Amino acid sequence: MSSQIEAWLQSIWYHGRWGAALLAPLAALFAVVTGLRRALYRTGMIGAYRAQVPVVVIGNLSVGGTGKSPLVAALADALKSRGLRPGILTRGHGVVVREPIRVTRDADPRAVGDEPLMLAIATGAEVMVSPDREAGARALEALGVDLILCDDGLQHYALARDLEIVVIDAARGLGNGRLLPAGPLREQASRLESVDWVVVNGVADGNTASGAWRGRQGSVSMMLVPEALRGVADPLRWCSLESLRGEPVHAVAGIGHPARFFGMLRAVGLEVIEHAFVDHHAFAAGDLDFGDTHAILMTSKDAVKCRSFAAPRCWEVPVVARFAPEGAASLATAIEKLCRSRRP
Repeated sequence: MSSQIEAWLQSIWYHGRWGAALLAPLAALFAVVTGLRRALYRTGMIGAYRAQVPVVVIGNLSVGGTGKSPLVAALADALKSRGLRPGILTRGHGVVVREPIRVTRDADPRAVGDEPLMLAIATGAEVMVSPDREAGARALEALGVDLILCDDGLQHYALARDLEIVVIDAARGLGNGRLLPAGPLREQASRLESVDWVVVNGVADGNTASGAWRGRQGSVSMMLVPEALRGVADPLRWCSLESLRGEPVHAVAGIGHPARFFGMLRAVGLEVIEHAFVDHHAFAAGDLDFGDTHAILMTSKDAVKCRSFAAPRCWEVPVVARFAPEGAASLATAIEKLCRSRRP
């Protein structure tokens, strides 16, 4: 999708600009096709694979970044601390995968994708890339994991799931509430009534939009908080965010919602020069040549693609998910109960 078309659609979806009515017929067709597909799986007319271990899907209703991957990483860490061995299943956006690929910390992001590599580095968990969700789940089962966390995949009904978590960006919400392409939604907003948990990203105090977004088991508030900067080319180098206050910095983001990254940096007092790229952008050295010596800050997802050519002034901004009181524990406990119930 070209940047001009993407910008036009974003203006329709989130800013009420003209065009939604023109796209309404396509949205109606999309509703029919997706509704029929889900009904075929729900009624068993199309079979779904039931894994031997619990499957937890962390997905969203809308296109674009909502903060799923940091939540997956946080849950993987929380479950590991409880003695469980989670595996992470993801499709690997933008890469050609003919059979499941096990992602190691030194994998090539061009072969496995940026988010899978980021998750492997951040969590140390088993990470498997496979557009075929059944094949990916079987590969993780063979590695002896206790459960499978699906990064995205809410609409991939070929893999049966035991628990569904939907992540919503607090600032953008569900946009204009319309289905693609007239709006940002992959499924109707009423789909929230059937998911187990809703996690609202961007709310610190537990006020999840006055309860407007809730799953069957509840809702959780989450904030993404930046940690100390890490050298892109040399991850052993560290730098504090505070040390960059008072001077301009370049902020690079090839993610689904770059504005959230830029806003997070401004919130800690940095003077940000924005450089937004399309989601999953394949970075080259020239993309980071801004003609000056200012520090360059980027997301972890982008950093894994720039390690081979990044200059010393390029810094990764790791983020960690912080939850309202008992939020993470509630999710981890629900998943742990699933694991206990499925054990022989």
